[in-house]
Amino acid sequence: MATPPIEHQLEEHRAYLLRFARLQLRNETWAEDAVSETILAALAKPQSFGNRSALRTWLVGILKHKIIDTLRERRREVALDIDAGDAVDELDALSFRPDGHFLQQPAEWGDPEQSLRSRQFLLVLEACTDKLPPAMGRIFLMREWLELDSEEICKELQLTPTNLYVQLHRARLRLRECLELNWFADRLAA
Repeated sequence: MATPPIEHQLEEHRAYLLRFARLQLRNETWAEDAVSETILAALAKPQSFGNRSALRTWLVGILKHKIIDTLRERRREVALDIDAGDAVDELDALSFRPDGHFLQQPAEWGDPEQSLRSRQFLLVLEACTDKLPPAMGRIFLMREWLELDSEEICKELQLTPTNLYVQLHRARLRLRECLELNWFADRLAA
């Protein structure tokens, strides 16, 4: 069976790329522009793909750079309302003892390298990331997927370093809980 033309393959990934860009940019027009620029870049140099990774991985790599460029260009226009209240997050209260230790030890995750390579795992991780509150999800993706440094994220979103670390900590806890429920629990039961 012949591989569909690259134009059709790119169109299949457009919705995912747009969702990723919207989460980061919080502006429909900017997201559309970043995705369009990504697709144009992919069409301009399809030979640079070379099947060394999944097409989606390659496209997200291009999109990351387009998003970072957009964030830098539009720095003063980006607005984000983050509730940085001093109240202890419910998840924090349920996860830790007063001395800072876990109430329950994290479940054994098996071989993380094997799971990371699994397409199904990545789909579950994506679903868990989508369940994060929008502001928290954006911060997490800026740090972990776009690989922006903390100082740049704080400057971009007008956060204090403490608030950034609290938001990242909470995002990681929620992702851990979601993955334990939706991925690792199934693997351990099998």
